[in-house]
Amino acid sequence: MLKVSRSGYYAWCERPESERTKRRKRITGRVHQIFVKSRRLYGSPKITQVLRQEGERIGQKTVAKIMRDNELRSRTVRKYKATTYSNHDDPVQENVLNQEFVAERPNQVFM
Repeated sequence: MLKVSRSGYYAWCERPESERTKRRKRITGRVHQIFVKSRRLYGSPKITQVLRQEGERIGQKTVAKIMRDNELRSRTVRKYKATTYSNHDDPVQENVLNQEFVAERPNQVFM
């Protein structure tokens, strides 16, 4: 099925973990810790910055790939913005309906 020899497969199973794989696992764990500690707000640029401050040599694209592979997505939080300004001196339209929404005939209220 895999088109490899039996001896090759078992040799691969017994092979010790490479330094690159060990480093990747260590960094993946650290990325996850930083991500959770930031309340899931930090994206790959900030996590890369934190790792570099800790002395790790790593690129932002590597951190982004680790986050993508582990389904870590940062939340975007937007600042509150008031959309209504009620304290103004502009003229206010007169209340024609007076909360009476029932009309006897069509277009009666708007006349």
